Amino acid sequence: MSGVLVLDRARTRAALDPHRVMGAVAQALIAVSRGEASAPPRVAARAPGGLLGVMPGYVPGLGLAAKLVSVFADPARAGRSSHRGIVALFDPEDGRPLALLDAESLTEIRTAAAATHSALALAVPRPGRIAVIGTGAQARAQLALLALLDPTTPVAVAGRDPRRVRDAAALHPAAEPAPSAETAVRGADVVFCCTGAVRPVIRRDWLAPGAHVSSVGGSHGPEVDADTVRDALLFAEWPGARAAAPPAGAHELQDLPEEKTVTLLGSVLSGTHPGRRDETGLTLFKSTGHAALDVAAAHVAHAVAVREGWGTTVDL
Repeated sequence: MSGVLVLDRARTRAALDPHRVMGAVAQALIAVSRGEASAPPRVAARAPGGLLGVMPGYVPGLGLAAKLVSVFADPARAGRSSHRGIVALFDPEDGRPLALLDAESLTEIRTAAAATHSALALAVPRPGRIAVIGTGAQARAQLALLALLDPTTPVAVAGRDPRRVRDAAALHPAAEPAPSAETAVRGADVVFCCTGAVRPVIRRDWLAPGAHVSSVGGSHGPEVDADTVRDALLFAEWPGARAAAPPAGAHELQDLPEEKTVTLLGSVLSGTHPGRRDETGLTLFKSTGHAALDVAAAHVAHAVAVREGWGTTVDL
């Protein structure tokens, strides 16, 4: 096939087979931990209403891609933001552009996949209850992936708008609305924070012994409180989550004490790091997003779309 394959949002979403995305994201995380992926820290141009981020990356066996994503305040929803953009996939051998994909649906599922891998690798065995904090697109993507992979473990969903909480909880057969974030978190073995918060949405004293927290929000400020960061074993997708300043790095991982280490999740997935030390300590996966994960998801979407004959081919 010659030309560039263009997939609209619906076709991009349909081509992102969740099981294949989980496998590709694990491959990408392991490649990052081994230093095999090439992905510079993302940069952003700031406009009066938001920012435009750029994230190029290469992962052996998965490909070469770049994402352009805008993060702007949503005037229709006070305190919320939108994430829109495109992902361009290239041939890593000769540099030909192969596909243009919707970035929003791709980002949602690759982020949910990384967060889910962190829970599978770091949470206590057989968690009894899960909490999801947030009701936006990323929280809904997380709930949908959990419903596919683990439809029976009870899930408590919390957010600011009760109607949106009910709608989000309806995406998972074992999910129920919670009256507050504190109610959802207390007693949960796994906590997924998926918000656009500018200040922490959970507190250390809410967390049960042995809880695992996966925080994928907080682009504009810390989503997790400092006491949780202090007490937890810390994990991230890439070294820059700690070393780079936001928006490339994580707000929560800035200015950590020298003795506080941040372990790469890929090293746990590959078996080179044991991950959790015991069943009572806290673990925290702090996600900033990483271009290698975009490459992984784009690889899956392109392969599925080509197999199914989806999309429009254009000459670019």
